[in-house]
Amino acid sequence: MGSLETLLKTYSASKVIDATINHNEYVAVNLSASNQMLSKINTDQTQHFENYIKNYVVLHHAKVAYGGYNEERNLYKRSGIFNPTEAEERNIHIGVDLLVKSGTPVLAALDGCIHSFNNNTGLGNYGPTIVLKHTVSTHEFYTLYGHLSLESIAGLKIGTAFRKGEILGTLGDATVNGDYAPHLHFQIIKDLQHYFGDYPGVCNKNTLDFYLENCPDPNWLLKIQAI
Repeated sequence: MGSLETLLKTYSASKVIDATINHNEYVAVNLSASNQMLSKINTDQTQHFENYIKNYVVLHHAKVAYGGYNEERNLYKRSGIFNPTEAEERNIHIGVDLLVKSGTPVLAALDGCIHSFNNNTGLGNYGPTIVLKHTVSTHEFYTLYGHLSLESIAGLKIGTAFRKGEILGTLGDATVNGDYAPHLHFQIIKDLQHYFGDYPGVCNKNTLDFYLENCPDPNWLLKIQAI
């Protein structure tokens, strides 16, 4: 049996936001601690950060900024859910972020069904979140869609089937998405463990090896850039 990564490599590219936006209209963005430009703005103020992203996208003649897998960030220091103690700080991102305006359609990455959903409230959290379950060949795995609008989970039912490319919902704004600039957090998960409508999207350096194995690079599926 081949690995999940090998299986995902055989698929044609998936889109998880607005199908009318081509991948050549995406631009990579560095949100890591090494980005000196971020140190010049107050990222605790969501509007300042949102303006930074908007200007960055315009500067690069793009429509979507993306990136973040296995990226160490300082953006989470403002929220206690990532920093219970210094030794337990979670600051390494293990999904991919697709930064684009609120209201943008969010699409199912592959055929699947609703495993769970939840409104994960609180500063820095996902806000409305959907988890799809996928069964392909001998592989059972999950995809997570975080920072959605409240309307995306209204009336949703566990077990509802979605086809690849079908609209799951829309992106939320800072009032509902954990107080972030609008974006989709997309993550592939092999073992969801005990989680329901949720799964860690940021980890501590001491658990990084586990999460990199359990949460493969989403670009295996999205194919925005070669890996």
